[in-house]
Amino acid sequence: MKSLDIHKSEYLKQFETQTYGRNLFRTQEEERLDAPNEECGIFGMYSDNDLDTFSLSQFGLFALQHRGQEACGISVLKDGKITNMKDEGLVLDVYKEIQDPETFMGNSAIGHTRYTTAGDKKKYNFQPFFAKNEYDQIILSIAHNGNLTNAKELKAELEAEGVVFRATSDSEVILRLIQKNLDLGLRGAIKATMEKIEGAYSVVGMTRNKFFAFRDFNGIRPLVLGAINENSYVVASESVALDAVGAQYVRDILPGEIIYTNENEPGKLHSIMVDEEKAKQRICSFEYIYFARPDSSLENINVYEIREKSGEKIWEQAPVEADMVIGVPDSGVPAAIGFSKASGIPFRPVLIKNRYIGRSFIVPTQEMRERVVNLKLNPIISEMKDKRVVIIDDSIVRGTTSKRLVKILKDAGVKEIHFRSVSPPIIAPCYLGIDTPSKDDLISANMTTEELRTYLGVNSLEFLSIDNLKSILGSANHCFGCFTEEYPVGKGEELELFN
Repeated sequence: MKSLDIHKSEYLKQFETQTYGRNLFRTQEEERLDAPNEECGIFGMYSDNDLDTFSLSQFGLFALQHRGQEACGISVLKDGKITNMKDEGLVLDVYKEIQDPETFMGNSAIGHTRYTTAGDKKKYNFQPFFAKNEYDQIILSIAHNGNLTNAKELKAELEAEGVVFRATSDSEVILRLIQKNLDLGLRGAIKATMEKIEGAYSVVGMTRNKFFAFRDFNGIRPLVLGAINENSYVVASESVALDAVGAQYVRDILPGEIIYTNENEPGKLHSIMVDEEKAKQRICSFEYIYFARPDSSLENINVYEIREKSGEKIWEQAPVEADMVIGVPDSGVPAAIGFSKASGIPFRPVLIKNRYIGRSFIVPTQEMRERVVNLKLNPIISEMKDKRVVIIDDSIVRGTTSKRLVKILKDAGVKEIHFRSVSPPIIAPCYLGIDTPSKDDLISANMTTEELRTYLGVNSLEFLSIDNLKSILGSANHCFGCFTEEYPVGKGEELELFN
């Protein structure tokens, strides 16, 4: 049997050339209905010299593809002119539509890969968003990751002042506030915007002669800073995007911090804290459990190590006798390796992933949609028959995917099934940039653990406790809202932002 170190190495290496798949048992429809879905990934770069921004932005956004698969877009600054391109589809598909790559080679670029959290899926909501002057020239472009909780009231205020909105996304509120205050200078405009908006936001942007990035006062959504050389910088949602473009990690952008360039000092990056008294560290704990790519580091914490430790910790919390432990690819594998390491129960990668299948099967019936899952993952029945199996999954949301997974194992002849979730029970929706179902649809908000165990039809069921999650993360300085219904900021209106 392979050592666990070899399993770990092979697991991590695959994401250098393939998109991270999170939970491959979920059909594309269930990724919306039975999973907490990420909001988007953002990427930005700046140099005082020209770069191959076309290629490098493509590499960076591809590394963030797991954070959004609906649409992709870029803005590039070249010779004082901003050019924008955005379209529906995956990163590589959108870049293929660019007829003249030279147009997108300059000294600064920002990009976005989208998953809808606020606003509908029309093309006018694709990012980056941009503002034009009276000569039809783009003067400002931004990409936003997160969700504003007071966007509706701010939009109404701006409309009363005569501001015209072209999209139905909360991200345009940020754009229009910065645009409105540009007479204060870029730094003043961003500061004024941050003092008005509430919720979760990590933002990258550019004007015709400046690059900037900023993060909300709680640091809920991640944002990291890297450097290619002493005068070329990269900002991204995750450190894997830095790796993809050959940048060295410098640090995380701080909660409440603005970083920006000045046209009078090319190549120099400046920083200012908007309000240090308001700044707190409350990064989303689910980034570590599920959203981030396993080879990322956020706030100097390695995501893979957190997931492996979660498997070790849930073994300590809920030991069980079994013949093998398996993890649901891709997100459950590190925890399964950790569970195996702590328990001595062999880890067996018996759910085989088809590396060549895409996402875009269009099938009309639920039966056929479920068969798509069997194309993505095929269990090795001979390995599991008559065995006692521990299955490690990242979370249980509605429970429909988990129930089907249990059926697949039972059909394979498994004797006992012990289900372990390495997230605590999800009992509340997220209002801060994650698309989760309503509380009525969250199965752990409506069933006890024993009731859920019966519903799934498993021999035992355990969730990682909140205390153990805090222990693994090393502090309570995170957002645990989906587990506790206590949020770092007010949740705002629960209605659609722009009906």
